[in-house]
Amino acid sequence: MDSDNAAKRILVVDDEPSIVDAVATSLRYEGFDVDEAASGRAALDSAKERSPDLIVLDIMLPDFDGLEVTRRLRALGIEAPVLFLTARDSLRDRIAGLSVGADDYVTKPFALAEIVARTRAILRRTSGAPERDQSLCFADLEMDEAVHEVRRAGVPIQLTVTEYNLLRFFLLNPRHVLSKMEILDHVWHYDFQGNANVVETYVGYLRKKLDRYGPQLIHTIRQVGYILREDTV
Repeated sequence: MDSDNAAKRILVVDDEPSIVDAVATSLRYEGFDVDEAASGRAALDSAKERSPDLIVLDIMLPDFDGLEVTRRLRALGIEAPVLFLTARDSLRDRIAGLSVGADDYVTKPFALAEIVARTRAILRRTSGAPERDQSLCFADLEMDEAVHEVRRAGVPIQLTVTEYNLLRFFLLNPRHVLSKMEILDHVWHYDFQGNANVVETYVGYLRKKLDRYGPQLIHTIRQVGYILREDTV
């Protein structure tokens, strides 16, 4: 838990109770003060009553959508940054969201670690706070996003852009099995038209570079996907 987050209020808006509960619980665990809403109208009422520092906002809501919620918030003078939750294949939604003033977006299905990471990044950008910690770490592996460097056991490792982005996705989701489709969606993005076997190829490239300096960290889960974890003896 990060005590620096305690003063930050997050409003989580989604009409699926399981999503609201999961996201809110993860953010509370990290020390944030979290309000919840299940509709656009409830979100507006909550934001007017307790001004949030950031809003995690689903685009598809039962009364009016997240885009309209954002427009109404801005009309009320509520300038809290917005992290949109959007459907897997809705490129149009993502473009529309950014056009009405969203600060970032996460696509469903998502990893809770990604929500937390993007929340922190948005708050750093919008609060003007110093970028004091831009490292992702697992075992003896460290990614310093400030300088775009990766080290294992203190040794610098040269990665291509795609290898770097792939490793970053694993580091954002340690000990979670990631399917090929999830990896394609988050690393190669939604307009990728190539062969899904590209994931297997790049995981192989990444393993070859990482495993020179220690035990294997990226493991294959047959017929499911891949996981970043340490093997225990």
